[in-house]
Amino acid sequence: MYDYVIVGAGSAGCALAAHLSADGHSRVCLLEAGPRDNRPWVHWPAGTLFLLRGKARNWAFDTAPEPALDNRRLFWPRGRMLGGSSSMNGMIYIRGHARDYDHWAALGNRGWGWQDVLPAFRAMEDNERGADAYHGVGGPLAVSEPRYRNPLSTSFIEACRETGIPANPDFNGATQEGAGWYQCTIREGRRWSSAAAHLGPGVMARPNLTVLIGAHASVIEFDGHRACGVRYRQNGETRRAAADAEVIVAAGAVQSPQLLMLSGIGPRAELAEHGIPLRRELPGVGANLQDHLDVMINLRTRTRHGLAVAASAIPRSLIAAWQYAFHKKGLFASNAAEAGAFVRTREDLDTPDVQFHFITALLQDHARKLPYGHGVSLHACALRPHSRGRIGLNSADPFAAPRIEANYLSDERDLDTLVQGFRVGREILRAGAFARHYKREMLPGESVESDAEVRAFIRARAETIYHPVGSCRMGRDDQAVVDERLRVHGVEGLRVADASIMPTLVAGNTNAAAIMIGMRCAAMIAEERASQAPEMAQAVGA
Repeated sequence: MYDYVIVGAGSAGCALAAHLSADGHSRVCLLEAGPRDNRPWVHWPAGTLFLLRGKARNWAFDTAPEPALDNRRLFWPRGRMLGGSSSMNGMIYIRGHARDYDHWAALGNRGWGWQDVLPAFRAMEDNERGADAYHGVGGPLAVSEPRYRNPLSTSFIEACRETGIPANPDFNGATQEGAGWYQCTIREGRRWSSAAAHLGPGVMARPNLTVLIGAHASVIEFDGHRACGVRYRQNGETRRAAADAEVIVAAGAVQSPQLLMLSGIGPRAELAEHGIPLRRELPGVGANLQDHLDVMINLRTRTRHGLAVAASAIPRSLIAAWQYAFHKKGLFASNAAEAGAFVRTREDLDTPDVQFHFITALLQDHARKLPYGHGVSLHACALRPHSRGRIGLNSADPFAAPRIEANYLSDERDLDTLVQGFRVGREILRAGAFARHYKREMLPGESVESDAEVRAFIRARAETIYHPVGSCRMGRDDQAVVDERLRVHGVEGLRVADASIMPTLVAGNTNAAAIMIGMRCAAMIAEERASQAPEMAQAVGA
C-alpha cells in the first residue's frame, strides 16, 4: 500500500516522485517499464546517436501511415528507462515562449499563465548563468553553457546574423527570437536527465520512496469511481501497487492516453471496438495530438570540424575520445546541437514560427543512417502546428504498441510554414559567413528549387523532432481530459501530469516544460494536502 502511485519515470514522473516523497512520510511508488539509466552512452552527450538507433532503452514506435507524407510510417523514438526521453534527447533546454503559457491560461486554465509557471522554472534550475529575473540557481536540474563550441556552430550563428536574424544570447530570457547558443541539461560533460536531477542517491535512499524498474503498467484499478491502484507486469508476474491517495499517470503523450483507455476511460466507440468496459466516457482521451514536424537540409562541408563517419575523421576522434575520457571536454562533450535560431517567416507574426537546430554531423533518418563523409544537418520545424492527430489502441493488449495517427500536414498552413522555414535555412547555409565550410547541398540537392519541388521533398522526407503533446488535454470543455489541477474529469484520485496535458505545443523543445508540469503537480498536491490538514485534525478531535 502506498499513498501515491506514479506511472512513468520520465521527465515529469521523476520530478513528481522526488517532490512528493520529500516530506519524508508520504509513501510514493514510481513505476517504470524500462531498465535503469546505467549504460555509459546514456550519460555521454554524444551517446544520443546510439540511443536513437537502439531499442533496449527506446520504445521505437512507428506511426500509422501518414496520408500527407506519402503514406510513410514515421519513426517515433521515446525513452524507455529511468528518465524517459530526457535520458536520450538532445539535452536542449528551452521553455517555450511566454505567450504559449498565457494562451493556456486564456483557454480557461487558471494558474498556467507565464507569470504562474516562471517561478517553477526558476526553482527547478541550477543555471550556470546565475540567478536573475528569468533564471534560478540551486535547483535540481543542471542547465549549462556549451562545454565545446564547434567552429561550424560559430559560423552558423554568424551566417544567421548576416541574413538579418538578430543575435540572441538567451532563448529563455526576455525574448526568444534570434540566433545563438543553446543551453543544455548537461553537468560537467555528462547528460543531466530528469532522473539524474531528481533521483540521485539521497532521494533513492528515502524509505518512503519505492522505485520499481521493469514494471509495465497494464491497467488502473478502481474502487467505485475512485482510482485505488495500478496493476503491472514485472519479471513475468502480474503485481499490484495500491494507492491510498492518488494514482498519477506520467507515461507521456503516447502512453498516458493508452493507459487511460485500457482502464476504461476514453472515447466510447474506441473502447467498445476493443471490448473494454466503459468506466468514464471522455472523448478527448487520445485526441488533440500535436507534434513538431521537421524538415532537414544535409550539407557536405569542405572543413572537418564535426562528428563524421570517415577515415579522415579517425585521428580527430581519437583525440576527442581522450579529451572526454580524462577531462569531459572537447568534441565528444558536445550534444552536437550547440546552436540554433528562432525566426519569424512572415512580418505580420508577433512571435517566431520556425525553430532551427544546427547539427555538426551528417545525419539521416534519426541517426539510423550515417552517410560517409563530413557535413552538417540543419533542421527546421514549424513551432505552432495547426494539424491535430490522435492516439488510439491497436488492441486491448496492454503490452502492444498504441496506434499513433499524427495527421501531419492535414492543415495546409503547416506545409506553408515548413516551406518558408526551409528557404530561410537554405539562405543561412548559403551566406558568406558559412562559405568556407560549404561544399555542396547533399539533401535535397541544388536542383530542388520551386515551391512544388520543396513541397514534394517535405512530404517525402519530413520527420518528427520528438515533441508530441496534447493527447490528454487540460481544459474545461467536453473534449478536455484533465482540469487545471490535472485531475481527470469525472473520476476521483486520478491525475495526469506530463506533456500530454498541454493544450497547445510550446514554441521549442518540450523537456523543460514537461519537468515543470511534474513539479507543479507535486506542488498542487502538497497545497491540497495542507489545506485538508486542519479539517482532518478537527474531525479526529471531534
